[in-house]
Order: sequence, then C-alpha cells, then structure tokens
Amino acid sequence: MTLPFYVAPEQLVKDRAEYARKGIARGRSIAALEVREGVLLLAENPSRTLTKTSEIYDRIAFAGVGKYNEFESLRVAGIRYADIKGYQYGRRDVTAKSLASAFSQTLGNIFVQGPKPFEVEVLVAEVGRTVAEDRLFKVTYDGTLYDKRGYTAIGGQADELSDRLGEDYEGTLGLAEALTLTANAFREVEGRAIDGWEGALLAREGPPRRFRRLTKEELGEIANS
Repeated sequence: MTLPFYVAPEQLVKDRAEYARKGIARGRSIAALEVREGVLLLAENPSRTLTKTSEIYDRIAFAGVGKYNEFESLRVAGIRYADIKGYQYGRRDVTAKSLASAFSQTLGNIFVQGPKPFEVEVLVAEVGRTVAEDRLFKVTYDGTLYDKRGYTAIGGQADELSDRLGEDYEGTLGLAEALTLTANAFREVEGRAIDGWEGALLAREGPPRRFRRLTKEELGEIANS
C-alpha cells in the first residue's frame, strides 16, 4: 500500500500564507481615513470600469485588493448578507462589524479547508454621526480581523502606507487636506507616479445612502499636484 504524501500542518499553513501574500503583493493599495466630512477611501486604479471600492449598505462601504474575481465574490455575498439582515431585523442592525465578522469567518474557512486560500484583503468602513463613531475593519487572507482607528490601508504596500499616513494624520482633517496627504503618501511609498486614482466618500451627513464616488474634478486636484 502506498503511503500518502505527508506535509506537516505548520508547513502547510506557512505555504498557504506565503502563496496568498504573494498574490496580494501584486495588488495596488487602498487607504481609508476618517475625516470631518466622513470616511475617505482612496486607491490607485488605472481601470475606468473595474472598481475596488463600492457601497454595501446605507452607511457602509467595501474595498478589496488582490484577485478581482475573489474579492468581487465577497462583495456580492456581503450585499446579500446585508440585504437579508436588514429585511429580517432592521436597517440599523446591519453594521460594519457584523459584515467584517462574516468576511473573517468565510476567509478563515477557505484558508484552512479550501483547495487554495483567497489572494485578497478587504476593508469594511462605516460612517457615524461623529468621527468617534466611525468604524474601520481590515480582514486579511486568513480571516484575521483588525479593528482600526483613524486610518488604515490594505494591499501590497499596506504596512508602509499606514506608517506614512500615521506621520501626518490628524483626526480633524478635512476632505481636501486628507486627499492631498494620502496622495503624497502613495507617491512616497510607491516611489513613482500614480497611474490613475479611484476615490469615494462615505458622507457623514445626507440621505440614508451615504456612499458617493469622488468626481474627476475632486480627483484632478491630487492628480495634478
């Protein structure tokens, strides 16, 4: 009888993590900052049609980096989850924390049991009535869930970008100031010109659905700076 090929559990986890990290490292980063007007999401994205940021629910946004088909499947699943929970209970019962926990469980199960881990990192943001009530959650390829305050980043240069943002970030920043700060951080970390921007704002005030994409004029300010 032929004995099955054996791989130590520790080595298997290490190999899966390395595989996922290599895939994510090829993805362009996304940053999120809490500002006076709401929560800013800014990403490098040269595509005119494929977006990295989107609305999931009234006050909640989603962002993903890595393999597009994988984080897109998570986004669609998150929308379905939010719609069902909001219908069964109430719209205020749908929170960024519950969505991030669901993503964490899904990615954790895939990392352990799937044929291969997802090569993605996702960000879930929720805008509150005040900056203190904003919520930022980062979920990594293995299901690890991080509760962030003020600012965070995901993607290939996430750690370096977060460190750079932390040097100048202040909780009282306005949208224009935050855009300039974040764009400069991207350029310094990447060490090159940025090949197109994608930006969105979860507005602190307005109609129930707070997500809006930044206009070409708003993004043009940082593209030309």
